[in-house]
Amino acid sequence: MSKISVLIANYNNGHFFEKCYQSLVAQTETDWEAVILDDGSTDDSLEVIKKIIGNDSRFKINQSDKNRGIGYTKRRLIELAEAEICGFLDPDDGLTTHALEVVLKAHSEYPEVGLVYSNFIRCDQYLNPQSVHKAKQITELDQSYYNFNAEISHFVTFKKKIYEKTSGIDPFLKIAEDKDWYMKMCEIAPVKYIDEDLYLYRIHDTGISTTKNAEKALFWHWVALIKMAERRNISVEDLFLQSYVPKNKYEHALNQLNHVKNSRWAKLGNKIGLFKIFKKL
Repeated sequence: MSKISVLIANYNNGHFFEKCYQSLVAQTETDWEAVILDDGSTDDSLEVIKKIIGNDSRFKINQSDKNRGIGYTKRRLIELAEAEICGFLDPDDGLTTHALEVVLKAHSEYPEVGLVYSNFIRCDQYLNPQSVHKAKQITELDQSYYNFNAEISHFVTFKKKIYEKTSGIDPFLKIAEDKDWYMKMCEIAPVKYIDEDLYLYRIHDTGISTTKNAEKALFWHWVALIKMAERRNISVEDLFLQSYVPKNKYEHALNQLNHVKNSRWAKLGNKIGLFKIFKKL
């Protein structure tokens, strides 16, 4: 069994995979497996990825019978992983050469910790470094753990036995599925921040961080927060207006909350019983 499983969810990103692959084979820690699950790509991703990998047995390729979304795909990847320590790597991103060595050392030194995370390096479309995003140590379930400002950042790795104590990654979530399970992990075990730059995050036109996807990401983040409020029996309205939003932005925040409440997705979620506390909002 490998020391760590690197989990890669692919959908139409095969053309970016070359540098992702190069960053893995260059790791100072060599005892790893890379589990790839293609989520019903409509391009030639699988052929491209297979050609790049060649005969390297450390890479294990799987394919969904249809496009099922990021929540389902990442949840399934954890089920496919053989190692006790797992971490997600997007096929359009990469790792610094010592990333796996560093996170494995942290997991060994802090056996009680469920989640280990670091800083990420913002890169251009060619994966050239541009700037660094610093994460933050989460010590309690306060507003920082809601992760609005990426307080928990890439490279995120976790102990599978602790992850399995949660309800896991929500297959319903289309975006921001990471926000959901980061909070779940914080709720059941300590987490550890490593102040090192371990992850190369590529910013490109079709990425999740683009302007056209920003509002969708915010919506799905709030879906995750509503589910968290249900778990912890707290008021999501107070969370929105008091914890996250500065007081001088109250009016703007109220308009945002009403927009979320009145969206067709929220109404549908209420109708099918997705949000038990919807009527209290």
